[in-house]
Amino acid sequence: MSALAGIRIVDLSRVLAGPLCTQMLADHGANVIKVEPPLGDETRRLGPPFDADGDAAYFAAVNRGKRAIALDLTRAEGREALACLLVKTDVIVENFIPGTMERWGIGFEALASRHPGLIYCSITGFGADGPLGGLPGYDAVLQAMCGLMSINGTEESGTMRMGVPIVDHLTAYAAFSGILMALFVRDRTGKGQRVEATLFDTALSLLVPHASNWLYSGRAPGLLGSAHPNICPYDKFKAGDGELFLGVVNDGQFRKLCKRIGRADLLADPRFATNAQRIENRDELRRELDSTLASFKVESLCQDLMQSGVPAGPVRTVPQAFAQAHVAHREMLLDNDDDGYRGVGIPVKFSRTPGKAGVRPPRYGEHADEILAEAGCRAEQIAALRASGALRDRSR
Repeated sequence: MSALAGIRIVDLSRVLAGPLCTQMLADHGANVIKVEPPLGDETRRLGPPFDADGDAAYFAAVNRGKRAIALDLTRAEGREALACLLVKTDVIVENFIPGTMERWGIGFEALASRHPGLIYCSITGFGADGPLGGLPGYDAVLQAMCGLMSINGTEESGTMRMGVPIVDHLTAYAAFSGILMALFVRDRTGKGQRVEATLFDTALSLLVPHASNWLYSGRAPGLLGSAHPNICPYDKFKAGDGELFLGVVNDGQFRKLCKRIGRADLLADPRFATNAQRIENRDELRRELDSTLASFKVESLCQDLMQSGVPAGPVRTVPQAFAQAHVAHREMLLDNDDDGYRGVGIPVKFSRTPGKAGVRPPRYGEHADEILAEAGCRAEQIAALRASGALRDRSR
């Protein structure tokens, strides 16, 4: 049995944060119905690469384990079909621009009056009100606006977007945990509630420890490249045949590092005696380590350091990362011969109710008939929905 078996989700979201949230729910047993607009989820077209059926790999990354139907919610008939789907639904997830659902008469207040146990999760850029309320938001824009780019990069590169959509990703996790907490509360009270996650709030919450450093020191954080503002040496270094990252967090690990690389003399240098002094003299310490590490091989050095209790890892490419034997051990690469789906595994493990990655992501409108039949629609009603244009089989 899966942790969320019996929980039904209607997913109106598109792109990344919402679909990733609902994919995680599906991975743990929830019945997720993906409701797409006439144009379909934008990520179906964000390629190349594309799969054999023309959907982008991007779409495959966040939509496995779901069933799909396409409804035009601008039409009354489409909203009536949605109303049928909501009768037995536990959670609805949407990421429309604030006010859109209310304009259609299916916002939180309207739905809560008809479905008091419904959990309504809204994912937006900035929320519905306030100085920025109602504005559209995308990951990189929030990285820029909320200070994340200002701490990412070097003096040579200038500010840079982080290479993964980290704001979208964490917003998905925020929504995911919010939904689970709301389900827990509903079990005790019988009442649903609104769950709100915004990219703006999430982006600011990522500024650890940079925001706290600024609040306590009054100094604006700057660009450090791969280094850490509070820990040294905690940075990327070059060895003889590649790059590695050293994560030396305390004085004990620093002593082990110096002994393992044959630089016990650094331990007697007052400039490097404590973490605070190493931060004060980080440039001098880097020069010492760079000159020494150049004579080592990355793989053997990292293995030796890790075995001795010093966190260190080679800087690997994405293919190299997934080629690690530990990936297979942790079941973090999925390769399903039955339906051709390939993806990243489930990061949360349970001892009694383990998650299971679902089937390949759905094609546009693939499960419309079975979803509507489950909701109580007769064949002639489904045909009428198609005739009205509210039920779509192909994206425009």
